[in-house]
This record gives sequence, C-alpha cells and structure tokens, in this order.
Amino acid sequence: MRMNFGMIVVVLGLILVSMILHELAHGVVAYMLGDDTAKKQGRLSLNPLKHLDPIISIALPLLMFISGGPIFGGAKPVPINTRNLKGGAWGMALVAIAGPITNFLLALIGFVIFYHTGLLSENNFIGSVCANFVTINLGFFVFNILPIPPLDGSRVLYAISPDGVRNVLEKLENTVGIWLVFGLILIFSAFLTKLMSGAITGIIQFFLMLVGAT
Repeated sequence: MRMNFGMIVVVLGLILVSMILHELAHGVVAYMLGDDTAKKQGRLSLNPLKHLDPIISIALPLLMFISGGPIFGGAKPVPINTRNLKGGAWGMALVAIAGPITNFLLALIGFVIFYHTGLLSENNFIGSVCANFVTINLGFFVFNILPIPPLDGSRVLYAISPDGVRNVLEKLENTVGIWLVFGLILIFSAFLTKLMSGAITGIIQFFLMLVGAT
C-alpha cells in the first residue's frame, strides 16, 4: 500500500493528540477521586513526552496504519495510588474507562462536525485527515476496552469479578503485563484485526444513524 509521507506525519499527529487526551482523562478522573499521584508526577499535562511509549504509542499504531489495519495503541500507564482513590475497585474502573470514553467522544464529536460540514465526503487530503481522526480514536477506544491486562477494559472486568478472577488478573498484570498484549497481537493478529474492524464499522454505522444518514 503506497503511503503519502504527509499523511503519515498527520496520522502521527492525530495519534499523539488522541493518546495525550486519553491519558490526561485517566489522570484527571484519578485526581477527582482523591489521588494526586499523577499530578505530582506531571501526568496532568498536554506534553506528549509525559505519556508516550515509543513502541506501543507510536511504532505500533503507525505500523498498523501503514499495513492498512485498524489503528490502535496505548501509552505509559498513569500512576495510581489505590489507597488514595475513592471507590476502591470501582474507582479504579472509572479511572480506567475515562481514557477510552474520551476517545469515543472525540470520534463522535469529530464525526458529527465533519459530517455536517461535508468534510467526511471530501475525496481529498482534508477528507482523509477527518476520516483518520474518527477511525484512530475509535481504534483506541475498541482496543483499550478489551478485558486483557493491563488494558483499561481489564480494570472494569476486575471491578465486576469475584476474588478468584481478580487474583488471576492481578497476577497477569504483575508478571507479564504489556507483553501479554504484544503476544496476543502477534498470535491472533488476523482475528484481532477482524474484530476491531467489525467493531469500528459497527460504531460508524451507529454514528450515521445518529446524524440521520441511515
């Protein structure tokens, strides 16, 4: 697939913006629930260097974009002191889900604006930028709600699970962590691509219904 260098640069910029706001949402909600650890460590910041991991935040999503797959990725986990956090496991679940929900809202707001201004229907560079903004944020949303440690969805699963399942989730996160995610991506890449593409397509159909296009 032939890629325009300018579009790759734009996609990298969109990835950075989407990821920064994702991580900022984690830190802000944690702060609202009584934990100022992220604030003290400078994570309540729009500076991408505070949040991004060069592999999972930049290389992985760019590789997926260049290969034509759904764009997804993650960032350095926001530091949380659960002893300070109100709500226990549910508080942690709220902190975790704040990131993906932010990406979902960015995609929804962007879609509505771009649709009604006609930008999404433009078959040019600007139209591609708008479409990528929506799909990148949906990719981050779908990927991060997967219930696999240490992704955000595992925190929600932890909150609703019995102690036995919680112990397994804790052991997986503490022992293999992000390497589990990398392993699953490598082993089940075709299935994951199909799953995420289907989910993103379904959400876009939902967006079209909301704007009265279907």
